[in-house]
Amino acid sequence: MPKNLKRKLKTYQTSLGFYDQAVAAPSMKAALEAWGASSNLFHQGAAKETDDPDIVAATMASPGVVLRRPVGSDGPFSESAELPTDLVDGEAKPKSKPKSESRSESKQRPAKGATTQSRKIDGQDARKAAAAFEKEERRRDAERRKEEAARAKERAKQRVRRDKAVATAQAALDAARREYDAKAEAIEAERAALDERAEAEQGRWDKQRKKLEEALRRART
Repeated sequence: MPKNLKRKLKTYQTSLGFYDQAVAAPSMKAALEAWGASSNLFHQGAAKETDDPDIVAATMASPGVVLRRPVGSDGPFSESAELPTDLVDGEAKPKSKPKSESRSESKQRPAKGATTQSRKIDGQDARKAAAAFEKEERRRDAERRKEEAARAKERAKQRVRRDKAVATAQAALDAARREYDAKAEAIEAERAALDERAEAEQGRWDKQRKKLEEALRRART
C-alpha cells in the first residue's frame, strides 16, 4: 500500500464477544463497518483509537483486515486467534487481576459483560419506548379522527335541523301572506261595493232633494 495512504489510516480497537479486535481504517465509520457493528461503539465507550505501537504496526501491515486476540490478553493481534483458554461451558471465567490492583479499584470497575448487557437493556428500553410512543400516536390520531367525524356528523345534523326550521318558517310566512292577500282582496271588493252603493244613494238623494226643494219653493209663493 502506498505510504501516503498508510498515513491516512488510524488504528481502532474494541472488544466484541471473546475477542479484542483491532483494524486500520480511515475513519471510525469504516472501523465499525469492518467489525460489522450495528451500533456506534465509539459513542458507547466500547471502542477507541489506539496508538499502541505493536497494535498499530500489526494493523498497518494488513490495513482493513480485522485482527483479533483473546479478550483481556496482552498477546499479539492476528487474523486467526484462538478462543480464550479460561472458558467453561461456553462462558469466560473472570480474568485474574494484577496483584498491584487494589480491591477497591476492582469493585469500582464495571465488568465488560455487565456494560454490554446494560447497553442491550438500554437499547431494548429505547425500542420499547419508541414502540409505545408510536402506539400512543396512532391511538391519538384515531381518537382525533373519531372526534372530527363526530363533529362533522353533528354539524350535518344541525344543518338539517336549521334547513327544516327555515323551510317551516318560510311556509308559515307564505301561508300568512296568502291569507292576508285574500282578506285584503275581499275587503277591497266590499269597499268597491260600498262606494257604488254610496254613489247610488247620493244620486237618489240629489234627485229627491231637488224635488222637495222645488215643492217648498212653490208652497212659499
